[in-house]
Amino acid sequence: MLLLVSGASGVGKTTARLRVRHVLGEDFETAELFTLGPIPAVPTGAWRHEQAEKAVRIAIQLEAEGRHLLFAGDPVPAGEVLAAPSANRVDVAVCLLDADPDAHNARLDARRDPPELRDRHLAFADWMRRHATDPTHMPEVVTTDGWDQMAWERWVGRELGEAWAMTVVDTSGRDPDEVAGMVAEWCRSAVRGEVPVFRRGWHLGHG
Repeated sequence: MLLLVSGASGVGKTTARLRVRHVLGEDFETAELFTLGPIPAVPTGAWRHEQAEKAVRIAIQLEAEGRHLLFAGDPVPAGEVLAAPSANRVDVAVCLLDADPDAHNARLDARRDPPELRDRHLAFADWMRRHATDPTHMPEVVTTDGWDQMAWERWVGRELGEAWAMTVVDTSGRDPDEVAGMVAEWCRSAVRGEVPVFRRGWHLGHG
């Protein structure tokens, strides 16, 4: 299974991954974009989409061994992973780490994030929040100038209803250890099928 922990910059994805990898055990590998290969000087959407495909292929290899991939640390939306060419060959579970604007601003301040990027981060957080429940909301945010191998037709322009489902964790007011504990439990629950999972073929049979 591929376990995607998504979210805007500053919500705690990398911190959670670094803590969780020590408690999940050998059945789980972890990755984020920089672990999959060199990051270009100017990362593009197409590059990020190709990296998502790399993560999917790793998850497929691990699944053959009875293991799972936790892909966390970057603001990679669910729709990008689900549209990766090979994503129809593996089960995918998605957890969005979210934070209210006050908490998000405080975290960005704490890491001295450039002020000129603040509005962009907050706007993307809002889009990610909408994307978690409504795949029809501004798909062009991720599809524009994308990799030409992506299978956007799996979800773009379609009414998917309950088939589009993921877990959302509000990290506002929670310390890193608490968030990491919630992510670890989500990973275990996803493997047990106790939280929403995009099973192979999830996109078939919908309008």
